[in-house]
Amino acid sequence: MEILLASDLGFCFGVRRAVEMMEEASERLGGMTSLGSTVHNRQVVERLKEQRIDVIASLEEVDERPVAITAHGVSESVMQELEQRDVSVVDTTCPIVTRSQQWAKRLVEEGFAVIVFGDPNHKEVRGVLGWAKGKAFAVPNIGALDALPDDLPTRIGVLSQTTETEAHFAEFVRALLERRMDRISELRVINTLCNATTSQQAAAQELAHQVDLMVVIGGRESANTRHLAEVAREEGVETHHVESADELRPEWLDGHERVGVTAGASTPDDAIEAVVARLRELAPAPAQAQASANGSKGGEASRASRNR
Repeated sequence: MEILLASDLGFCFGVRRAVEMMEEASERLGGMTSLGSTVHNRQVVERLKEQRIDVIASLEEVDERPVAITAHGVSESVMQELEQRDVSVVDTTCPIVTRSQQWAKRLVEEGFAVIVFGDPNHKEVRGVLGWAKGKAFAVPNIGALDALPDDLPTRIGVLSQTTETEAHFAEFVRALLERRMDRISELRVINTLCNATTSQQAAAQELAHQVDLMVVIGGRESANTRHLAEVAREEGVETHHVESADELRPEWLDGHERVGVTAGASTPDDAIEAVVARLRELAPAPAQAQASANGSKGGEASRASRNR
């Protein structure tokens, strides 16, 4: 059995930046809290806890320690409250998310109603909505467009959750026009998709054409990891989403000759390496792990696999 790695997988720039910022700040400040999980990955959160970075769920739990804003960002009102309380803040919001927040604020100030294509319960989306001062709506899918108020302003701005796929966002904008063209005088579409996420999705799609089984590694709550699994399944390939190597099952490999591996943007290198190692142990025949034809950007996991 052959194991192929996606050409782009694992930690993205925004996540790696956030983790490194928190690690450095915690060491310098003697510990801190994180307002919500740093990333949607259990292993990373546990590792940061060992470095005296405790997760808190709300502002009510803020104490004398510095507070880290995670890569997903928060609303403007949360930032203002922390400032008013004179709390020391380490803001690790991903620059791409910050751009989305600023666009939401700008569009509202210019008289647009803002529609955010994304999960209303996702932390990033809630934060973006908070920058729109109550004049934005999160719409998770095309079917939910019918629930939008009839009295929306005729000038509409559309953003996307950064981890959505290009194809789904394009379909959403097209459906919005088809259903509300008679009530829209101006439509402004801002591409707030993350380039790193888009690249990983394209790599997963390409890899799916080369294998007969896909394994996607990442947290269950990670939107970008779930989208990677969706991309693979849409290519007609049997796909399994796992958080760790322990979840792999030997029977998944039965009858398969080439297994593709990819990982979400919040998945650390060691988790990828562990899954590849476990796949090699479970393989019904000697396995060969290598990068996909386009080369690998997946960090240590990809390099280690290629060198085995």
